[in-house]
Amino acid sequence: MTHVVDPGSGLQLYELSHVWGHGVPSLPGIDDVAMFRNVKHGQNGVMTHHFKTVMHTGTHMNAPIHLVQGGVGAAGIPLDSLFGNGVILSVPKERWELVTPDDLESASPEIQTGDFVVIVTGWHRKYSDSLEYFGDSPGLSKEAAEWLVKKEVKMVGVDTPQVDHPLATSLGPHRNGPLMNRLIAKYVDEMGSDPKADHPDWNVAHKILLAAGIPTIEQVGGDVDDLINQRATLYATPWNWEHGDACPVRFVAMIDPSGNCRIDAGEEG
Repeated sequence: MTHVVDPGSGLQLYELSHVWGHGVPSLPGIDDVAMFRNVKHGQNGVMTHHFKTVMHTGTHMNAPIHLVQGGVGAAGIPLDSLFGNGVILSVPKERWELVTPDDLESASPEIQTGDFVVIVTGWHRKYSDSLEYFGDSPGLSKEAAEWLVKKEVKMVGVDTPQVDHPLATSLGPHRNGPLMNRLIAKYVDEMGSDPKADHPDWNVAHKILLAAGIPTIEQVGGDVDDLINQRATLYATPWNWEHGDACPVRFVAMIDPSGNCRIDAGEEG
């Protein structure tokens, strides 16, 4: 089990984000992170980097404005959607499967009203620049997203490349697609059905969550396996960026085995 223990409080801290940097896997159709050191130690005694990237790389948070016209940007996400209590759930899924309301209903611990919810399909173990990771991944069904909205959850994280099934996105036969040219033929050959009929709506689950003001974190990873089926306090750190559609985040879970750590009221004694 990999975690850091705060010596003062005894809190155990767990990394839930993938390492970000040069060569990070990027969605088909978007450019790689371009990064270079424009000031170096050997030359200047200091180091700085310059980079160009799409903000939807690595473990990242999506703000409602990403898919909802008039939705809030990263700076408008309420602080209580960035820090709070929730649950990390094992919902194992194979290629092209969907997370359903039944999966969420039967998950343990139970999802409570107002929770942060992290759905772990196992796909974080395939995180790589690969056809399998991006093209064969599972996703949330429309009905699962609706179930989470009714539960009034504060945030939803997934360990998959995207919230939705890849055939419900531009990777498949939807607007601006297909960005993975071989994906449609592969689906038809192996599933024996029309992907547009099976997944008729574009990014439907993701749009439902964001339209309800629920920020999402995609590509959860790190040491998430160490906290499977546990409750924890979770926090994510996007930029305070007005109109920002998305932002790479450091996503961290905290647990308190001693039960002694409490946030001080901030009042003078």
